Amino acid sequence: MAREGPFTRAELIEATGLSAPTVGSLATSLIRAGLLTDLGSGPSRGGRRPAHMEFNRRHGFVAAIDLGPTRTRLAIADLRGDLVIRRVVNTPQHSDPSALLGDLAQIMRALLREADVSPDRLLAVGAGAPGAVDPSRGMVVALAPNLPGWTEVPMAAILRCALNAPVVVENDVNLAVLGEHWKGAARDHDNCVFLSFGTGIGAGIMVNGRLHHGQHALAGEIGLMCMGPQYVNVDFGSRGCLETLAGLGAVKGRWRPAEDSADWVGDLFRAAADGDGNAHSTVDHVSTLIGMAAANVSCILDPSLVVLGGALGMQGEPLLARVRQIVGRIMPAPPLVLASDLDKDAPLWGSLLMAIGEARAQVRGQLGQRRGSA
Repeated sequence: MAREGPFTRAELIEATGLSAPTVGSLATSLIRAGLLTDLGSGPSRGGRRPAHMEFNRRHGFVAAIDLGPTRTRLAIADLRGDLVIRRVVNTPQHSDPSALLGDLAQIMRALLREADVSPDRLLAVGAGAPGAVDPSRGMVVALAPNLPGWTEVPMAAILRCALNAPVVVENDVNLAVLGEHWKGAARDHDNCVFLSFGTGIGAGIMVNGRLHHGQHALAGEIGLMCMGPQYVNVDFGSRGCLETLAGLGAVKGRWRPAEDSADWVGDLFRAAADGDGNAHSTVDHVSTLIGMAAANVSCILDPSLVVLGGALGMQGEPLLARVRQIVGRIMPAPPLVLASDLDKDAPLWGSLLMAIGEARAQVRGQLGQRRGSA
């Protein structure tokens, strides 16, 4: 399943150490099951013509749901991760999490029909949510403040019942670092961090190619980070110190734009570049806070790469330059600092990757049961 492109039975024999008759029998079984595609025989090189086959990427499909406070991204892909269909919708407005997730499941079923994918071929679903998530239980422990009322929500169980497929749930920023490592800026960086600066602030941490969750699944909650001794005794509530100081609400309050446009963050950075003193001061202030946070995280984890995302993290220069300056001033061997390649789709790609991992585990389990029965 992990190998790209076709292969031969001879290569399977070499890889497994099994006998030619055993490999032939198993390959025939897998072709009949639809997991392998028989490509026929290739040209002879002096002996028996080699039989070519490849993994059938459309043996099944996976789905992804990236739940956001205002917009939700959904996608269906094959078992290689090639997109079949993708959609961005307004997040359903329900105070009841079950009703909201039920609406998203209904949208997903409509996407399956539109993509001509039978529901029984949906092998796994990856779902992301902003806030504290316990992946082992598929539970949203506490959602970000911009989606109130979510505490101890069994997101995996609700979606599994609605979509009749296994569901894996993860924090959206953790999914973002997975997405960037798979398809984006963090390829070839097994020790990396994704820092998201928007309405909420969080980090996705990868150590030696694996997500780091921490003892209580709270690793990466850098929005809680205390930014100075003057804040130690201040109660910032669930948003924490850094998020209160550097979240979009704080930035907007500091700048006080004359007009409330949809792209006010872009307007802020453009005004700063054009010489607006208040805008320049606001940009310098938030860039410094982001740089301090990136430096603090780098001191602890020593990553090779820090990826910036979120509405603020995607503003490019001069924010990136200031962050690099601060990290380089503190770290003797500073990491590379880049903006996200995938932007808002990073968690969606991470969700698809987790779903593919779960789907492949399901396929292996089914094959094991079939062999046991035989």
